[in-house]
Amino acid sequence: MTSSRKNRHALQIDTEALSTLALVQEGLLAPVTGLMGEAEAREVDRSGRYKGVPFPFSFILAPRGRRNREVLEQARPGEKLDLICQGKTVGELTVEEVYPIDPQERVVRIYGSGDPTHPGVRGTLARLGELAVNGPYRVEYPLIRDTVNRVQQMIRRTGARKVSAMMLAANPLNRAHERMIRETLGQSDLMILFLRKPFTDEGLRYDIRLNALNLFIDNFLPRNKVLVIPFENTYIFAGYNELILDALLAKNYGAQELVIGKNHAGLGLYYDQNRLSTIFDTMGDLGIGINTVDEYVYCDTCRTLVSTQTCPHGQHHHIHYHSDSIMSLIQNGLLPPTILVRKEISANIVAALFPRRFRNLQETYYSLMPSSGLLEPQSDEQFYIKLMELYQTSSLT
Repeated sequence: MTSSRKNRHALQIDTEALSTLALVQEGLLAPVTGLMGEAEAREVDRSGRYKGVPFPFSFILAPRGRRNREVLEQARPGEKLDLICQGKTVGELTVEEVYPIDPQERVVRIYGSGDPTHPGVRGTLARLGELAVNGPYRVEYPLIRDTVNRVQQMIRRTGARKVSAMMLAANPLNRAHERMIRETLGQSDLMILFLRKPFTDEGLRYDIRLNALNLFIDNFLPRNKVLVIPFENTYIFAGYNELILDALLAKNYGAQELVIGKNHAGLGLYYDQNRLSTIFDTMGDLGIGINTVDEYVYCDTCRTLVSTQTCPHGQHHHIHYHSDSIMSLIQNGLLPPTILVRKEISANIVAALFPRRFRNLQETYYSLMPSSGLLEPQSDEQFYIKLMELYQTSSLT
């Protein structure tokens, strides 16, 4: 349907809220399976648990806007409200309870901060109202159901017993990501790569990151052991408790293990009685194994990718895989060194970011590159790959 039913009140929600409602509807954040009432929400916010399982904050729907507030103020128990997103009816909610919330208190629970200069805090406050509504709902959002089906079909088809998962921004995909994926694949029957798809314009576009990741999988990994799933990174996953929700999501998709780099900011590494501990040690059992992986660096003495825990050489020999710095090179049209990013990946990304960059690409290509004498049209991507090979030629260096 494209518009709300006559004589029915409606709530306007954005795509981010719709996606989050669909995740819960499909059981992907179980044990949470629906919106919480006031008493339940307060208890979850107080205890950080739901039905005995760690859950960092209440799951509520409190859309902002003058018209939404009017609808919720007038809503009565049993009344059905249409849920409207971008002008289309995407579901309905049967009202059980409407109750007040404190938006400032909620963002502190999510982000650990109420600082309005924090981008997450600012974005969430801009879309969070002061009234929450509780009640059974249904939404139509095929993307989430399709991803569940894809994972289930892949597990059945491969007969996978051990399924590992990794949340990946791949912004951009670098050699350290590749090593983590390979190490995990060697100990798993199937690996699910949840590629983060945020609702912001920061970093590389999702389609560029997806194409680069698929290029790596198709050409350098056993294709029947890896599955890429779009992970719409809504605001509930943006806070400092994101790893708890990541773990629940991975478990409910069917994974037995979540792989996390030890340099992940949300891991909260600390030593307790000479034992390295993380946020998961304070949370209790989430029903999924947590595999923390050492940080990888390139050592100019070992001349290869190494773990910081096993390399005997000091920091002054290490080249770190700092995503923001690598992105800075790419966004300025520079190809990162191949020890940082595989040349095929760099070429794929830069060609997508700077299409038709060269006025006379074919002439430049054949003027610089060795060839068999056959003049065939070359793409920007092929040009970058050959150019990187020239950079790697070392006889005159």
